[in-house]
Amino acid sequence: MAAMSNSRGLAVVTGASSGIGAVTARQLARAGFSVWACARRADRLAELAADVPGITPFTLDVTSAVSVASLAAAVSNVALLVNNAGGAVGLDPIATADPDDWQRMYETNVLGAMRVTQALLPALEAGAGGHVILTGSIAGYGVYEGGAGYSAAKYGARAMMETLRLEVNGKPIRVSEVAPGMVATEEFALVRFGGDVARAASVYAGVESPLTADDVADVITFIATRPAHVNIDLAVVKPVAQATSYKVARRS
Repeated sequence: MAAMSNSRGLAVVTGASSGIGAVTARQLARAGFSVWACARRADRLAELAADVPGITPFTLDVTSAVSVASLAAAVSNVALLVNNAGGAVGLDPIATADPDDWQRMYETNVLGAMRVTQALLPALEAGAGGHVILTGSIAGYGVYEGGAGYSAAKYGARAMMETLRLEVNGKPIRVSEVAPGMVATEEFALVRFGGDVARAASVYAGVESPLTADDVADVITFIATRPAHVNIDLAVVKPVAQATSYKVARRS
């Protein structure tokens, strides 16, 4: 698909070096946004920018106040912020969970999104109107065994976005969340299980057609391209095989 003219303004996408973030950056550029793709892995971002017109790479660590400040200093008018950086670490029960894993998830999923949102709010207010979209999770709406740390982080991120919607009410800023269920990306489960390929593959074993990064990016892009007076608060998207976070149909 040929890229459209960048008529929708500047979109900042965090966690854009792979998975949902990278595909979202691609789709937003094709939908008419000028996209700043932000993540820690500069080499991945450079490849993305070389492949898709309308994408500018920006090296960003959402856990670093200095890094986030450098992003805020570089932009002046932001139409869209997609808080996508995050992820899960571990699947241990509370009895044996590593607090460092929980800290890491909170730093990226909650504090990272807070830092970037806070830093870019002036730029989101500067133009005709801005939009903040969080890539959340159904883990922020229901718990499952072994998922307490990740759910706590996603519940926290959800609470932050819902509070933000109250706090910017009356300003031309929209606040939305996309909460995916099971998404088969190249890295999510692999990172969660510390690079254990077999354990990561077992997450999707027997599941007919889990979501793809494209599926989630489609929803994000749809929400981002609604008329300025329309706010979609929440979109929950799951594969047909998944009823809830802990109930998934699997072929034997």
